[in-house]
Amino acid sequence: MAAVSLSSAVVLFSLTTIFLFSISSWEAEAHPVSTLIKKKLYNNLFLHKDDKACPANDFYTYRSFIKATKFFPEFGTTGSLSTRKREIAAFLAQISHETTGGWATAPDGPYSWGLCYKEEISPTSNYCDDTNKEWPCYPGKSYKGRGPVQLSWNYNYGQAGKALGFDGLKNPELVANSSIIAFKTALWFWMTEQKPKPSCHDVMAGRYAQTQADVAANRTTGFGMVTNIINGELECGIGSDARVNDRIGYFKRYASLFSVQTGPNLDCENQKSF
Repeated sequence: MAAVSLSSAVVLFSLTTIFLFSISSWEAEAHPVSTLIKKKLYNNLFLHKDDKACPANDFYTYRSFIKATKFFPEFGTTGSLSTRKREIAAFLAQISHETTGGWATAPDGPYSWGLCYKEEISPTSNYCDDTNKEWPCYPGKSYKGRGPVQLSWNYNYGQAGKALGFDGLKNPELVANSSIIAFKTALWFWMTEQKPKPSCHDVMAGRYAQTQADVAANRTTGFGMVTNIINGELECGIGSDARVNDRIGYFKRYASLFSVQTGPNLDCENQKSF
């Protein structure tokens, strides 16, 4: 084999990197989220989100959701077609539970009432962790649950705002006043690793490998681990839980509408929280 000079190797490496980046970019452009979830499917998933009975009616629009996904090009574009659909279904299922207006005998079933609320009703506190000096609370502000993922606590508002270009500490209300910002905060939480927790995206895209700590804690990869990431301290490791089952109910319905399997490990009843 002929020798390759250092300069040639550097050029080859650079070209390879550019090529791989281009392939990744092409994947995102060729298979955007909007090709996997059309407006008709979106409306079928959320049959009652714009009912007058839902405080968030007309807030969570399809247009805002699609625009928000463009800021996170790896969301719903990673892996096989079924993996992509499953991730989108899992994300929408989790935010549906967080914003549900459904009940057991609700019209069209309890899992047709996602995205009914845009902010927490009658919060028990202002969700200010005053021990967190990196993201200090702004006087008079409440960091209650807002948006699709019900973003809570000053440190989450601070980090999300910094990542998305708004002051989450001084203006947390933006998450309930702008549908695009609301969806962006949910996607930011979904896509962002917060060690020791992996990102929800990496788990559902099949990019996360269990650590020794996960094995010891019985944290198996799948939808149940995503629930553990989102609210494991309250919902996981305590046996069957109605909140966890509600999340699973949404996921099963959405996966069916996306024509994909849910995959294994749906619950976290035997998982220790992170």
